Amino acid sequence: MWWFQQGLSLLPVALVVWSAASFLLSYITATVLHHVDPLVPYISDTGTIPPERCLFGIMLNVSTFLGVATMYVRYKQVCALIPENSRILRLNRIGLTLGWVSCFGLCVIANFQKCILYYIHVLGACLTFGVGAIYMLLQTILSFLMQPQFHGKGIFWARLAVLLWSSCSICSMFVSSVLLYSGLYGPDLVQKLHWDPQERGYTPHMVSTVSEWSLAFSFLSFFLTYIQDFQKVSLGAVVTLQGQTPLAASPPGWGGEEQGLLFAGSV
Repeated sequence: MWWFQQGLSLLPVALVVWSAASFLLSYITATVLHHVDPLVPYISDTGTIPPERCLFGIMLNVSTFLGVATMYVRYKQVCALIPENSRILRLNRIGLTLGWVSCFGLCVIANFQKCILYYIHVLGACLTFGVGAIYMLLQTILSFLMQPQFHGKGIFWARLAVLLWSSCSICSMFVSSVLLYSGLYGPDLVQKLHWDPQERGYTPHMVSTVSEWSLAFSFLSFFLTYIQDFQKVSLGAVVTLQGQTPLAASPPGWGGEEQGLLFAGSV
């Protein structure tokens, strides 16, 4: 059995690989068609003009679904491991709520493009990265509280390192973006997809774009730390039959064996 076939580890792997592919495929399409500059454009700029906009939107919508599923499995895992600790369970519920809000923000980013509905797009980015950073913080705190009984200290330090990475990226992107769009470098920069290195504002633009890519991949790296935990999680279904089944109303002597097997297999 391959490592990604153990338990539900395929879920965070799929989330990371699919999301990274959505960024990279949109970037390749946009640069090949000369819609953006090849040197580190904004991620959102690579999903602004068709056809990459269509690819960007549908792939990030799938990433939203994978993120919701991954966060829910993590929530259920913590509930199952520590069912009696009220403080951990409270943090776990808050973390799930914030995580789903972050996923909703990703859906907003995918469907409201930067150059069309800028403020809604920015709201989605704040929900995705701002609320998502708080989700990462809570999961890091949970990892600290759960060591060493349920996992080693390495997982906690890995998540803490990724959290610091994402925090630095957020600060860098925020400062450079505020400086860039302060009006010092001209109007209508939101609609600008091509930059000349000799232009005023090119340096804060590059700092902002590099910070955005760094932030996106820091988030993906955080979900990679779930792989080891998810290898110990399996998914099952419990079927409960209530009331009479259609077989119960069948004529005598018909379907008796199948009916017996059906009830024997129910719980």
